[in-house]
Amino acid sequence: MTGRQIVAHIGIGSNLGEASDHVRQALLALDTLPATRVTAQSSLFRTAPIDAGGDDYINAVARIVTDLSAEELLQALLILEQKFGRERPYQNAPRTLDLDLLLYGDQRIATPTLTVPHPRMTSRAFVLIPLLQIDPFIHIPGQGAAHHFVPGVAMQAIQKIS
Repeated sequence: MTGRQIVAHIGIGSNLGEASDHVRQALLALDTLPATRVTAQSSLFRTAPIDAGGDDYINAVARIVTDLSAEELLQALLILEQKFGRERPYQNAPRTLDLDLLLYGDQRIATPTLTVPHPRMTSRAFVLIPLLQIDPFIHIPGQGAAHHFVPGVAMQAIQKIS
């Protein structure tokens, strides 16, 4: 890898089919993206859907180092979702794979197609807990230390499964 080497964090979730396998395969697939490598991954966690129905989700977070721009990375994540059979029939529909660009270095990005930090990451246990497992001292650009948001998600059920 050459160039700018940005550390980014990706949220991974699935609640259709073999959800645990989808998440594990997605972690491997992230490592195959151009100019990108996975440098850390959280455990897998089971969580109930938020603002949606369906089966429980299996979630994880990966830390990557990449030379891709934020938009290039987003496009690569969308392609991976499609390879896993992701469909978007309605908002918050159950999914074979959901990949969210949570953090991209210390950048704050607001475009019509991308918002970083991810706008709901501080209100979701399935993001904060795996993220903090990877880096207990991580800061969210413009918002502060991630661990400060944990009390706000304390009522959301989350179970480490592997």
